[in-house]
Order: sequence, then C-alpha cells, then structure tokens
Amino acid sequence: MRIGNIELKNKLILAPMAGITDSVYRKLCYDFGAALTVTEMVSCKGLYYNSTATGELLEPSLTHPEAAQIFGNDPEIMSKELDNPYFKPFDIIDINMGCPARKIVTNFEGSALMKDIPLAKEIVIACKEKTSKPVTVKMRAGWDSFCADKMAVALEDAGADALTVHGRTTMQGYSGKANLDYIKQVKESVKIPVIANGDITGGISAKNMLEYTGCDGLMIGRAAQGRPWIFSEILAYLDGSEFNLSHKEKLNIALIHGRELVKHKGEKTAMLQMRKHIAWYTHGMRNAAKIRASITVLKTLDDFENLIKELDCFDF
Repeated sequence: MRIGNIELKNKLILAPMAGITDSVYRKLCYDFGAALTVTEMVSCKGLYYNSTATGELLEPSLTHPEAAQIFGNDPEIMSKELDNPYFKPFDIIDINMGCPARKIVTNFEGSALMKDIPLAKEIVIACKEKTSKPVTVKMRAGWDSFCADKMAVALEDAGADALTVHGRTTMQGYSGKANLDYIKQVKESVKIPVIANGDITGGISAKNMLEYTGCDGLMIGRAAQGRPWIFSEILAYLDGSEFNLSHKEKLNIALIHGRELVKHKGEKTAMLQMRKHIAWYTHGMRNAAKIRASITVLKTLDDFENLIKELDCFDF
C-alpha cells in the first residue's frame, strides 16, 4: 500500500491510542510487523501554548514510516504547528476527526468535525499547504448517522492522501459491531487509499474486512493492547502460514516492554503504566485473580521482574 510518496511494506497499521501507543509500544508493534505506527493524538493548541507534556507525546520511535497524529478545530493553528520541530522525525501527518471521547468532542474536535464537513475540509487544505508530507485523516462512520462517504469525497478534494474509517458512529462509541458496509461505501466513493478500522481481532476478521470492503489497509487498535505480536499473527494468517508464541515468550515480550519503559520514562511512571499493560498481556491466562492482585502493587522494576518470574512458573 502507498500513502502519498510513502510505500508501506504491508497493509497493517497500528492505531493511535491515548496512553498506550507511546514510542516504546510503537517500536514493539513495528518489530512484530506493523507497516506503519501512529503516535497518541496530540493537541495542536497544546503545542501552540508550549505544553511540555504535549510535546513529550511526540517522542519518535525512530522506526519508519511513522505518523504523528494531531487534533484541533482551528485550521490556522493546526497548520502553523506543523512547522514545530517535534514533527520533523515523522513521515506522515494524520488528523484525528474520529475520537469520540466526551472531553474532545465537547471542544468541537475529533469526531465532532464530522458535523461540519466544510471546516474539516478547510483543516486538510491548510495542513496540505503547510507540509510536503502526506496528510491523512482518521474518522468515524458519522456523528449519529452515516455520512463518512460525503466526508471522504470532501477530504479527497481537499488533498488528503488517505483516509481511515472506523465503522461505528460517534454515538455508538465502541458498542455494537463495526459496520463493514459503511467502510465499503467510503472505499467506493474515493480513489485515494481507504484504511478500515474496527473489530479487527485476528486473521479471520482481517481477511473478511479486506475481502468484503475492498479496503487498502487495516488499522488495528484495541486488539493490539497486550498483543504487539498481533501483526505477525495476521500476516501469517493472510499468507497461509502459522505464527504462535508460548506463554513464556509472551511474558518475555512484556518484560522487554517494561524495561524499555523504565529507560524512557523512569521507574515510577513506567511501573504505573505497566500495570495496565501486564493486565492485557496476561488476559485469559489462568490464575488471573492472583495476577491482578500482584499488578496493583507494582512499584519498581524489581517488583515487575519478580512478577514475570513468578508467572513463568505457572502452568497456564
């Protein structure tokens, strides 16, 4: 798949997820086959007002290609901030017009922009004028009803290089099932690449999404939580081969993850964040109650390494 002048090695993309897709996790997913990774979404207003915390979200993983995702509702501020040095290491600029979080949409950002297609188009035009990098957009099927096909046509006209469509409306949140017909209609409405998002949990759902919608690529979000190897699983399935990891191998990946987080964020922050990650890594394993009890008291890297050693002794 090609996005603007960027050639991807396969069709699989790691979705941006707040509090999850930091540089460490993006590198893990890339190593397991993700062709493109995307940062946590970054507020252009936060950058405009020199927020250090906002800038820290743009730590590159130094894997390529890599996209930086921005959000906002002011075309001038959004385009102006693309000159910020934080964006220099990234290959693609992705604009979030799909986040359904209340604190985002109440500021008329994220998926709220689907209620104002002319403004969404103006944002893409402004960003395209500012940067030579490909500009892509991630959106939902609509606000409370399907309108992504109309949005897609407008954004293609504005110069967007690719679109990602989540098959649910904002009002659906993450309830129900992603509507593949919506994604298919978007794909049939435009000539630029369309990337499907929503309910891709493994090889079977990935293959079905590709075949039914005709989409050019797949973006994987929640199913990658605690499963950075999901990209290798899907690629193997699509290729007709197999990819399997033992519980010991999975725990070793979690250990690598935790150690790298400590290097990047310090022990205190890293261990707080690893509490949720190790819960995902061990999801479905037996002795889950004992695991959860141990997770809540993780404070140091030694605590974490001892937990991994203890888990390694379990007969899963």
